[in-house]
Amino acid sequence: MSGPRRSLTHLVLIPSYNPGPLVFETVREARRYWCPVWVVVDGSTDGTPARLEAMAREDDGLLVLALARNRGKGAAVLHGIEAAAAEGYTHALTMDSDGQHDAASIPRFMERSRREPGALILGQPVFDASAPTIRLRGRRISNWWANLETLWGGIGDSLFGFRVYPIAELVAVMRPRHWMRRFDFDPEAAVRLVWRGVPPVNVPAPCRYLKPEEGGVSHFNYWRDNVLLTWMYTRLFFGFLLRLPRLAWRRVRTPGTDHSSRG
Repeated sequence: MSGPRRSLTHLVLIPSYNPGPLVFETVREARRYWCPVWVVVDGSTDGTPARLEAMAREDDGLLVLALARNRGKGAAVLHGIEAAAAEGYTHALTMDSDGQHDAASIPRFMERSRREPGALILGQPVFDASAPTIRLRGRRISNWWANLETLWGGIGDSLFGFRVYPIAELVAVMRPRHWMRRFDFDPEAAVRLVWRGVPPVNVPAPCRYLKPEEGGVSHFNYWRDNVLLTWMYTRLFFGFLLRLPRLAWRRVRTPGTDHSSRG
């Protein structure tokens, strides 16, 4: 497959669990805009792994890593970035496999990461009319907690999974902890990286929610995942209290920092 020149530092990482047929379009679109693309199959049982592996055999810019059982999004990302670090990659752009994220935004995010390699490049979702109201309300609550617990350190959206991580920094915050392995991965990773001193940069990116008749597959469980988030923010709050003097001092030293971007 022809396409963009292979990057030696930045890769696209797609964790995938029973995503349905849309994953193939997602991967093709990601490869259209970037090389390499890695897919971590997180114990999928929907028949997609075999076809993804067939796609990889015909495309040397695509790699499929398979986990034997479902371990959660964060666990899949950690598996992928540890393998990427071993190959010399320094940054990973994560995106969902279900068609929510816009692959055309990949080059723009990667370029921003190259200009600011020490930063966490966070997608700031631009929703269309397909976004469920209940999900938007829950998102506002999560964002409020993430910003409180970083003393308004600049996290524009805590849940949007389209973002570029400095791999070494993300590995450093994940390895010592047993959490951040499932739906709690995206917000806790953002909070802990800001605690670590990694500056967040917010870049707008389109986001769409696909209906089941459009091929959309969601594994979000309102009660289970909100309980998980509540427990996560409770844990983080005590960590925030311990770090409060350092976070306050950082805010005093860098007042009025603008963490947003339009491109």
